Amino acid sequence: MARKKKTTTKTCTDGKEVLIMKAHENAVIPEKMTAGAAGFDLTACHDGRIISGGRMLVDTGLKMAIPEGYEAQVRPRSGLSIKNGVTVLNAPGTIDSDYRGKVGVVLINHGTLPFVFKKGDRIAQIVFNEVAQLSWSATDSLPESDRGEGGFGSTGGVASTDDIAPEPITQPKSRKK
Repeated sequence: MARKKKTTTKTCTDGKEVLIMKAHENAVIPEKMTAGAAGFDLTACHDGRIISGGRMLVDTGLKMAIPEGYEAQVRPRSGLSIKNGVTVLNAPGTIDSDYRGKVGVVLINHGTLPFVFKKGDRIAQIVFNEVAQLSWSATDSLPESDRGEGGFGSTGGVASTDDIAPEPITQPKSRKK
């Protein structure tokens, strides 16, 4: 006989609720570790190992219903990044309000050693944001701005891209054995 999955509701300070369902027996309902934390910690529902330079879709065992007009962003945990070189590959990963599948986290190991995690380990955090509902308006010109077309460091801190001579991209020569 199939067991009924447990559903829990988390209420935000503005009264919005996120329905969350444990779709795996090892799933853990996300929690904030401090009162001032922006994100809820997501945990792995299985053990795993990511080789140096490797990536893995890590299952949280959770499904959720995010209120319409909101999104969830899956973000890295700073401790994993600094201690192990592990981060969320597509950071931030967006979960749309109409998605109802399992929440997975794409982790990548930039560290020099394999990264081993156990079920219940905190692997990422999830932050909820309101999403502006906009529409496109095609035009032949755009209004002027102080910044104009300046990008990629144009506001300071790095050399202007105009000052850098373009260099051809070359492939390293293969070594014959």
